[in-house]
Amino acid sequence: MHSPRTTNSLLPPGRDLIRVGNRRWFLQTGLAGFAGLTLADTLRARDISAASTSTRAVILFWLSGGPSQIDTWDPKPDAPDEIRGPYKTIATSVPGVRFCEHLPLQAKLAHKLTVLRAVDCSSSNHTPITMQAGNPLARRSNDSKDGGGYPSMGSVAAKFRGPNAPAMPAFVGLADSWKSDVWGAGHMGTAFEPVKGSELPGRLTLPTGIDVEQLQDRATLRKQFDRMQRDLDTRHQMTATDQYTELALDMVVSPKVRTAFDLSQEPEKMRDAYGRVSVGEKALLARRLVEAGSTYVLVSGRWGYFDHHGDTVPPWGGIQKGLTPILPTIDRALTTLIEDLNARGLLESTLVLMLGEFGRSPVMTKDAGRNHWTPVMSMLAAGGAGRQGQVIGSTDAKGGEPKTRKITPSDLAATVFRHLDIPLDSQWLSPQGRPVPIVGSEGTPIPELV
Repeated sequence: MHSPRTTNSLLPPGRDLIRVGNRRWFLQTGLAGFAGLTLADTLRARDISAASTSTRAVILFWLSGGPSQIDTWDPKPDAPDEIRGPYKTIATSVPGVRFCEHLPLQAKLAHKLTVLRAVDCSSSNHTPITMQAGNPLARRSNDSKDGGGYPSMGSVAAKFRGPNAPAMPAFVGLADSWKSDVWGAGHMGTAFEPVKGSELPGRLTLPTGIDVEQLQDRATLRKQFDRMQRDLDTRHQMTATDQYTELALDMVVSPKVRTAFDLSQEPEKMRDAYGRVSVGEKALLARRLVEAGSTYVLVSGRWGYFDHHGDTVPPWGGIQKGLTPILPTIDRALTTLIEDLNARGLLESTLVLMLGEFGRSPVMTKDAGRNHWTPVMSMLAAGGAGRQGQVIGSTDAKGGEPKTRKITPSDLAATVFRHLDIPLDSQWLSPQGRPVPIVGSEGTPIPELV
């Protein structure tokens, strides 16, 4: 794995807003771009008028490191020990479908899930690039040109759909390790990079000396900016003369945005239900963001924590010792999210995905782990308008090769974009002015999910 580049903890002890900036920092970042542009530039670049009026969203759980298909959703109970692994299997609510014994909540809710057991990850590597882009041409290259310029599905959603509510960020990443767990906009442009969910609340928290009434008084605010502009350490000229700067100010003063990030407003029982661990808290925050109007939210519990090579390989160990304590956390987070979305009438409009970068080797290592495996992986889907309670595709007897209904990264992207009502023939322009399709060659929506 890459060494992680961490940000501030999502939920520091004792508070739910991440940090409060001082006056100078607020003026730098309140209108500053989340990836190098001013927020006004970000809004200008987005084709806001093209966004659909219907509410559609995607929540993607990223299982960083690559989860084992055999030890989760594609068990092989009749295989030899070195393939079967240490876990028993359990029946699910879908007749004939079995899961790992450590996913009892998902097994109980399997009638609301779709398992994809023959996902082609042969173009992927130990990064989020290929699968989060939904494009086999987007690859790790180790030459400072990773991804080939292709954007993530979330960045495509930010450009071609925008948020479901005007003041909300369209694409939010909830991850502690950015480089290894979240893929961004590539050459599509920094305006469509994901917002760092661990940092945005601090940008929206007003420092001493500035209050909402002052911000709503545009004339006064402009005077403040004029007086303090000489002190700003920024390359970009701040302007307050067009509609996009006004929209930027609206985001800064919007109580809706600040409220969406405030988990303290959730009942204690709800927070307990999701789990008081990283992936659970982020899953709950993802629901709040989607409910408030964000379109695409990516959840990563921790950098690399599904990379289980063996008990003597730090830091994550092998299957029995390393994977076993993690599975209940994603079991609880996913099932609680699905039930919560359903209770709020949001499940049909929200496509929920759970996947990693690739699978794990069919044969256990001598250290009781499994190595990287790119021929095939399993993933889950829930919500959306498609039929649930099904298994799509199968693998061979060892769980190492696709057998039926292989799903490609481009098929995944086409499914996501179809759900979001983004025309599949849409194109973006490369820096050289070349039109680039948002869906790779031969990618088609998975019919059972749309």
